[in-house]
Amino acid sequence: MAELITSSTRINAPGVPPKTIDEYVGRVNTKDTTLSIARMRSPSGWSEPGQTPEFEELTIVLKGILHVKLRNEEYDVQSGQAIRVRAGEWVQYSTPSSEGAEYVAVCCPAFSPETVHRDE
Repeated sequence: MAELITSSTRINAPGVPPKTIDEYVGRVNTKDTTLSIARMRSPSGWSEPGQTPEFEELTIVLKGILHVKLRNEEYDVQSGQAIRVRAGEWVQYSTPSSEGAEYVAVCCPAFSPETVHRDE
């Protein structure tokens, strides 16, 4: 049966300066553990600690550029592009460009603070 999701839940995000996370599907907004879908807005200069999540993350950039750093390679994912980071792969996200970035992140299984494994 279809379910209309009428609003998102704003979630506090680590990183400096802060970014905005609006979760539409996931553990917080819909109590779903199999999948999470969130709209992210990252200001210029934002970065977060590296992480080795237990979930796969697919990211579609809507505006700006999202910098994605892996152990042995780096990507500048631009508007209209997407990137897939597999579960268990170390990754660090940032938005160093002057315009920041807006993007949609899909995590499978759903994002969880307990399974993201951020660097200290």
